Amino acid sequence: MNGDVVKLTVSTHKLFGYRATLRTAKRLAEQAVPIVERAVPGRMPDVQVVLTSARGMAEVATAAEIEAAGDVDKWEQARALRAAKRLARDAAGRAVPLVSGGVLVVINVDQHPNEATFAITLVHELVHAMQLSRKGVRERVVSGLRHDLGVERLSRRQSREHDRCLEQEEREAYGVEYLAKQLVPAAAA
Repeated sequence: MNGDVVKLTVSTHKLFGYRATLRTAKRLAEQAVPIVERAVPGRMPDVQVVLTSARGMAEVATAAEIEAAGDVDKWEQARALRAAKRLARDAAGRAVPLVSGGVLVVINVDQHPNEATFAITLVHELVHAMQLSRKGVRERVVSGLRHDLGVERLSRRQSREHDRCLEQEEREAYGVEYLAKQLVPAAAA
């Protein structure tokens, strides 16, 4: 880390009886941040990791997206939450830019039967956090959110470019998942 100290918080949302999981998540997150920071271009922003269920994941991630997009009408908010609930059933994690400049990483504990799978998801989402620190990426992602939430439309060309960039970022995150085995030897991605 180049002198900057990354503020990392790990908490739960509507999750009871997961104290051991929370301790494990804190330990793995503290180990994962410097590993990802060394391997991926960019600067690690402040990260809030929230462990929750599929339902909680939809609620927390959608609330952060709505806040980042700003000025989203109530009907659009409800539609976004319904869509997020459908997606959250199969999602392991999500990274959402925060208004404060940090990144919210929401992890669905139901998708992680062991430390190894959790480590892989954590590394994947921290790569997305690093990507959000790169020049122009946060602004593009927020513009995409504003488009998806009906606040401000993108042109077709901008929308295609945004989708292409998201695909590229996703490939990069999957390509770096092998770093998880430095956290948990069983995490051979």
